[in-house]
Amino acid sequence: MAASNMSDGTDGGDEPKWSLIGPGLLVAATGVGAGDLVAALVAGSRYGLNFVWAIVLGVAVKFALNEGVGRYHLATGETFLEGIDSLGRWATGFFGGYTVIWGFVYGAAVAASCSLAANALFPSIPFWVYVVVHPIAGCALVLLNRYETFEKIITAFVSLMFVSVIGSAVLVLPQLGDIIATGIPALPEGSVVYALGLVGGAGGTITMASYGYWLAEKDWNSPRHIPTMRLDASSAYIITGIFSIALIVMSAALLYGTGASVSGEEGLIVLASNLGNELHPLLRTGFLVGFWAASFTSLLGVWHGVSYLFADFVETVTEETIKPADESELSGTKWYKFYVLWLTFPPMLLYFFGRPVFLIVLYGALGALIMPFLAVVLLLLLNSDTVSPGRRNHWLSNSMLVISALIFLALMVVQVSELLSGGG
Repeated sequence: MAASNMSDGTDGGDEPKWSLIGPGLLVAATGVGAGDLVAALVAGSRYGLNFVWAIVLGVAVKFALNEGVGRYHLATGETFLEGIDSLGRWATGFFGGYTVIWGFVYGAAVAASCSLAANALFPSIPFWVYVVVHPIAGCALVLLNRYETFEKIITAFVSLMFVSVIGSAVLVLPQLGDIIATGIPALPEGSVVYALGLVGGAGGTITMASYGYWLAEKDWNSPRHIPTMRLDASSAYIITGIFSIALIVMSAALLYGTGASVSGEEGLIVLASNLGNELHPLLRTGFLVGFWAASFTSLLGVWHGVSYLFADFVETVTEETIKPADESELSGTKWYKFYVLWLTFPPMLLYFFGRPVFLIVLYGALGALIMPFLAVVLLLLLNSDTVSPGRRNHWLSNSMLVISALIFLALMVVQVSELLSGGG
């Protein structure tokens, strides 16, 4: 059922806009994970400050997608999943199937990421303990707390991330010296695919589709909340951009030109060690705390947000959809709780017994498809009659979504080619 059309107000109530910001914080916390930290680390170590422009473009692209999800929800009163379903059950089936496979593999990956940082801080505790404790802690924090409390928990972690990582970046600024010149935007030879990956990786993937449910939890549920939603979403991606640029600055200052070879999440441990050696041992600890907080907030955001998508998927395909005004009640359904448990326990098997090759290949193929899928779906939905004329895309929104689709289609071709060559 579509929501009635209402004129845009300046906010969602009598309170000033800044006091209403909240869901965007969850977007930022979830979108800045270890993968984003690694991408920024490698960018700084290889190219200095050159790829700051790619972070800025990536943030703009992801904002366009996130704003589209939020605007569709507020303008129509439908969830994004219901919008996908309106395009055909094939689309719903693809999206639902992806959440199941993605959750299984992602659950293991993010638990390992949290554990890597925690183990660097407290190496005396066996690694497997961290792998078990982090998902269970996330499960408990999601299932035992209401949204308001969960938002406060996320706020605390984001503050920890900001102080530790941004603080470290500020302290290394004097060491940039001659490499300031590398900040001129460029595309070095052989770096096109890398640049595309950096643009596509900034700011989350499937978790953006959870934004509408967080808006519902905040009682932002009508077109008059669109301006507030845009302010909220922009705050999320400003935080994401600052965080990623801070990583490039630190990596460039400490690793660029040294010949150091860093890759994967272990490279973040190398960066932390360099911070300690070059400046002060406490900086190593501070950065590792920020690395851990970024990883754990990603875990929390996925456990909380993507579970809505799965519950909505089941409600939609079984035609037991609840009223749009009660979207936040999805968190009380058995399917929401099932998915939180799905993210928590089965992925531990992947850590302890290894990852089946076929599952990883399938995960990679679906992962390559999901972002162009989201961009094209938003283009279709936000230019359709489902959305009232005043809420549909204008030329700038369409341009950004087309750019998003082209970038993600190019990445899809690259990723699928790598999968095929790897399997050959």
